[in-house]
Amino acid sequence: MAVLDSIVKNRIITGFVMGAIVFSCILAGSIWLLALLLVFIIIASKEYVDILKNKGFLPFFKVILIISIAMILISASGYHNLIPIVLLVGTIGAFLAVLFRGRQPYIANVATTILGFLIAWMPCHICLIRHMGPKVTLYKWSFCQGLYFLLFIFFVILVTDIAAYYFGVNFGKHKLSPVISPKKTIEGAVAGLVCSVVTGLIIGKLIGISIYHSFVLALIVTVMAQLGDLSESLIKRDAGVKDSGHSLPGHGGFLDRADSYLFSVPVAYYYIKYFILSGLTLPVITDFIGKLFNVICS
Repeated sequence: MAVLDSIVKNRIITGFVMGAIVFSCILAGSIWLLALLLVFIIIASKEYVDILKNKGFLPFFKVILIISIAMILISASGYHNLIPIVLLVGTIGAFLAVLFRGRQPYIANVATTILGFLIAWMPCHICLIRHMGPKVTLYKWSFCQGLYFLLFIFFVILVTDIAAYYFGVNFGKHKLSPVISPKKTIEGAVAGLVCSVVTGLIIGKLIGISIYHSFVLALIVTVMAQLGDLSESLIKRDAGVKDSGHSLPGHGGFLDRADSYLFSVPVAYYYIKYFILSGLTLPVITDFIGKLFNVICS
């Protein structure tokens, strides 16, 4: 029991410290947010490569790191239209590395290298969200509307993790994914979803998002956060490791702590961009699908 209490205590302390750092960097933006993402990418990329080495794969860390850093710098500078070019260069580089670096000439090493910088590409959307939308002035402090959206995502994910953990530990009886992540429960997942949606509705009201968009965005974020968690667990389970690293007491590695952001942030970005800010509606999508169907069938 004492050991369990110590683990929980370490988890709470580490989570609070990391949460405070992330929250501060989100508020500060600029170089601070960029530095946070660069630190995460460097450490998480190394954790990813080490995980896959346990499976016998040899992804190229240097290719992953170079492409990942390039994508973050491009995202932070606002030239995100260049990201497809960087992804193309990275894909070609992954093949060239396997062809000419003398390692096992396995397609798996190419695929895991590409997957490595694709995973790193997802957090780049944090920079994109932080700088989206019109400028807002509050108490002589000017910032992009994207700060509101990023704080929305941050708190929804925070509530998702806390509620899912608490209700899963205390009330969980039915396994969510017995093979991939046996400790996660359906009760915890549902509790995380409900609590995060309520949180999203409250925050949405405070920052001026409609009830409909607040509900949908919170639902997207919490579902994608839990799927990101399970997906990272899938990688670890297949490689036969418990944690991605040991950098964060009570949490494991940086990938373990940030897995909830992997899917939620990019999906939220595109929902905010096309549905909230651009006003894309369901009838427009339906009309597009209808026209596309007519073109295919003509």
